[in-house]
Amino acid sequence: MPRRTRHHALFDKLRTPRKLPGFLKAASVCVLVAGLLSPLAQATPAAAATASNDYCGGQCSDILPPGENGNATLAQVLLNQAFGIQPDHAEDQLGPYNNLATGYPTLTDAKINTFFNDSSFGVASDQVASTESPAGRSDVTIVRDKKTGVPHITGTTRYGTEFGAGYAAAEDRLWLMDVFRHVGRGQLTTFAGGVASNQGLEQEFYRNAPYTEADLQAQIDNAVANNGTRGQQALADANAYLAGINSYIDASDSGRYFPGEYVLTGHKDSITNAGTIDHFKITDLVALASVVGTLFGSGGGGEVNNALSLLAAQQKYGVTEGTKVWESFRERNDPEAALTVHNGESFPYGTKPSDPQGEALPDSGSVTTEPLVYDATGTGADQSASAASAAATATALSSAKRGMSNALVVSGKYTASGHPVAVFGPQTGYFAPQLLMLQEIQGPGISARGASFAGLSMYVELGRGQDYAWSATTSGQDIIDSYAVELCQDDYHYLYHGTCTAMDEVEQKNSWKPTTADGTAAGSYTMRVWKTKYGPVEYRATVGGKKVAYTTLRSSYMHEADSIIGFQMLNDPDYVKSPQTFQSAAQHINFTFNWFYADSSHTAYYNSGNNPVRATGVDPEFPVWAQAAYEWQNWDPATNTSDYTPASQHPNSIDQDYYISWNNKQALNYTTASWGDGSVHRGNLLDDRVKKLVAAGGVTRSSLVKAMSDASLTDLRAEDVLPDLLKVINSSTVTDSTAAAAVTKLQTWLTAGGKRTETSAGSKTYANSDAVRILDAWWPLLVKAEFQPGLGTDLYTAFTNNLYIDETPSAAHGPTGAHAGSSFQYGWWSYVDKDIRSVLGQSVSGPLAEQYCGGGSLSACRDILISTLKTAAGTSASTVYPGDSLCSAGDQWCADSIVQRTLGGIKHYNISWQNRPTFQQVVEFTSHR
Repeated sequence: MPRRTRHHALFDKLRTPRKLPGFLKAASVCVLVAGLLSPLAQATPAAAATASNDYCGGQCSDILPPGENGNATLAQVLLNQAFGIQPDHAEDQLGPYNNLATGYPTLTDAKINTFFNDSSFGVASDQVASTESPAGRSDVTIVRDKKTGVPHITGTTRYGTEFGAGYAAAEDRLWLMDVFRHVGRGQLTTFAGGVASNQGLEQEFYRNAPYTEADLQAQIDNAVANNGTRGQQALADANAYLAGINSYIDASDSGRYFPGEYVLTGHKDSITNAGTIDHFKITDLVALASVVGTLFGSGGGGEVNNALSLLAAQQKYGVTEGTKVWESFRERNDPEAALTVHNGESFPYGTKPSDPQGEALPDSGSVTTEPLVYDATGTGADQSASAASAAATATALSSAKRGMSNALVVSGKYTASGHPVAVFGPQTGYFAPQLLMLQEIQGPGISARGASFAGLSMYVELGRGQDYAWSATTSGQDIIDSYAVELCQDDYHYLYHGTCTAMDEVEQKNSWKPTTADGTAAGSYTMRVWKTKYGPVEYRATVGGKKVAYTTLRSSYMHEADSIIGFQMLNDPDYVKSPQTFQSAAQHINFTFNWFYADSSHTAYYNSGNNPVRATGVDPEFPVWAQAAYEWQNWDPATNTSDYTPASQHPNSIDQDYYISWNNKQALNYTTASWGDGSVHRGNLLDDRVKKLVAAGGVTRSSLVKAMSDASLTDLRAEDVLPDLLKVINSSTVTDSTAAAAVTKLQTWLTAGGKRTETSAGSKTYANSDAVRILDAWWPLLVKAEFQPGLGTDLYTAFTNNLYIDETPSAAHGPTGAHAGSSFQYGWWSYVDKDIRSVLGQSVSGPLAEQYCGGGSLSACRDILISTLKTAAGTSASTVYPGDSLCSAGDQWCADSIVQRTLGGIKHYNISWQNRPTFQQVVEFTSHR
């Protein structure tokens, strides 16, 4: 029997129009709703499962906005669109999540679950909302709790447990899962509509993972074959999970309580029920995994952009000095960078070779981006489509990946209880429904509660076990290399080990027409990728006059399914019993993540990913020739496998005093692919606060949550760069009244903590709002005035292509976009910090190769800062915050606010900005098995 219905959606750029049912009159909506509600039935209450295997002592909590319910029938979609009515449990975690921003200053341990859910195992008998035996099975039950509606799946057989997990996933995220599998196959526009954002989304993923059905199946076969009994178990689990999903599809179709998006996008008829919802198959899971891996776990890329900025630097300064300047901005191993492993251990990876070999730098002006879209018609060829395609290409080819996520973990040596405390979670953006879903799974060989990506929830991917918890942040070390394949015969043949070899052509033809959900006019195009043994072609150029194609080779390419073994281990209470076994499980995850662990006595950290062993002398920062001498060691192009660095060479640690991570540098000499790991990083916001807590001792769950929340509201530029900017300005008396007034406002804000926070809960107005506006306006002006004169326009522009100048909460550029919460990951704050400190005569470790502000003159630098500050002070709020489809121009709070991006028909209110994980745990285990 159906318990409730709801709605799904999927991802950053897929949206449905806000005024979806605007053509309907309220009365007709009510009539339609009355008819559509009739098939619904309620499940009956049942007893809760026992929780004798829970060693957290009621001190484990979690939160995942907006709510667990991500399905909505057509009736519920229409009620939401017309009257704002929410389906049960679609929005009940959004308020507590939002309220922490103003409630954290008075937080105590007793109040934690005012802002989080109790994540203890099981459901108290008086809190059971419903239970069901999916498909009438006797070997599994799904209990839903009253507060949040989270599914608690308990099975007596392994098959039944995984069947229940699949059934619950479809109950909560069917539409979202369907969207995801089409994104992973490059078929989103055909499935969900041709709006420009959908075009951009499918293009972004297809460029990097142009898999055929045979490719997807091969990845499953290889993962199973290479992992013994665990591989066989993973296959059995996946098949049971799929059976559960498909059982729900059949039940919801015949009972007519399937997600309403299927009607609104033309896949089902609301009157006759004609149309189909395709069953899921095992290759769909690989397509889903490729989306998640590409989004959050594939560090690297950007080698061609690196080459272009290096050439610009050498052209400006000459080869020797230009290389020195480039390296100083690259900050591969900045001595002032915040570190996760901060005990002095070194883990060399991706470092600069003393004698680089095989570099294939392009001839000046020869680089062109490889086209992806061909034969576009209608709205596949209009201006919006072109803009979306350009943005997708830039994102796909950049080294600035979606990082996000943070972690704060403190050893029991420094806590009040003597047990470790952790506050951690992934920062995966905000969507309606959310990309992640909560669940508890208890069955033979599985015992865990937490979050999983929709459609991949056969195991908990981030969460807690019986006496331990784990989480991850994106790490971003370089597992992607760019090769220059020399062309022969024509543009579609290349030399492979001396033989002229044809490229493989892979294409996906998509077309769309208007639907109720997406009124975009008809259009079509073909996405075409040329593949080599060294990966897909991304650019074309000449090197020394020779025509080449630049490809990208990713170690996780054709291995999207491999990580399932690591997640299986993390869910197995008979496997994970200690920090060491946790690290062993994480070693089976080939995506690039930082993994954190806490139990009642120990903490641990491990950096995962298949780090290829490169040939001696190869610099991973730049393209190299596609020749045997420069390939990964023992690389087999047929399977895309090679030698990988051993686990001991990955940053790892057990029982360090504390760990922090906010996508910062992992350890000494461990280079990440993206730029910006310098003296100022958002990781400093966590490190500074946790370091103080540890120094004082007596850390509690609430004090660690406070540290996280305080950092989540802080403007990084204000806390770590503004003080030195003001030192320069105040190095002599400020006589200009406009500048003086601006300085006073900035200093007042800085004294108050430099936070972007409401005057009071719900005011939708920032305290020190004018100072916030001034800094937002000033930053891009001062960066350009500080650096462009010295670097020159060409090199300055090239460096901005490597690293964005700014990433404020309202910024629409960058890998996250506006209204996404995650902020201050990428920017020039470290460059400004080092340069200004140098001009002030302060000691700078790892300084920039030149002084830029005012050419190194304090007085000239001061003049630049005052001049740009005056311009900023006079810039209106409507210019700084120009407005968008949600916010009117000049609405500062709204510009920063977080939006649950609609991936289906259910809308939610926007909330005040916080820079924190989307799914978050607070844990402190009291005992151990």
